[in-house]
Amino acid sequence: MSKIKIMIADDHAVVREGLRNLFEEQPDMEVIAEVSDGMQAVKKVKNVSPDVALIDIAMPNLNGLEAVSLIKEASPDTQVVLLSMHKKDAYVHQALGAGALGYVLKASPTSEVLEAIRSVHKGEYFLSSKINSKIITAFLKSRTEKPSLSGYDLLSEREQQVFRLLVEGKSSVEIADILCISSKTVEKHRANTMKKLDIHNMVSMVKYAIKIGIIGPELWEE
Repeated sequence: MSKIKIMIADDHAVVREGLRNLFEEQPDMEVIAEVSDGMQAVKKVKNVSPDVALIDIAMPNLNGLEAVSLIKEASPDTQVVLLSMHKKDAYVHQALGAGALGYVLKASPTSEVLEAIRSVHKGEYFLSSKINSKIITAFLKSRTEKPSLSGYDLLSEREQQVFRLLVEGKSSVEIADILCISSKTVEKHRANTMKKLDIHNMVSMVKYAIKIGIIGPELWEE
């Protein structure tokens, strides 16, 4: 029986060690990579192509939510489970929208973490038991409905990536490195984004991001 190949991304060494020990005790799992921040996760997944990436939602350099879409872009067959302290619907919905199949609370028992790994490996959604499972139904329904034609939804996928990285405080040079594009291209996306959103400075952009739930104070305190 082939084992589920797992990559762990968490900025705390003790957490990575605990998860690695948990997975290595399972006859159907093996850890093939460990990283300590989101940017490392994106770069590593290109090289090792794990079956499942277990990603902490709050990490330095690049948070887990942003890393999800970039991981899926780099390795479409890799399924993602996010670890988080927060069970707010907005965060879960954003995680699913980015391409994650699993969302597990850090307060969950280890049995849920293992179930999440096995479920997403089979292509199934998995949410911690303390999260309202109806959110998956709502998310899937939203994907079949006619999309909004205003605001954030008007942005292209790349413009949305640039937008999210900008409001996280990343510079054009850092964004260019993360997305593997030129700084000039980043500036072009930034200008297009501000024009489409009718936003004229970074303060207004951050306020808009908070308003629509792209960023929230609790997320960065995790």
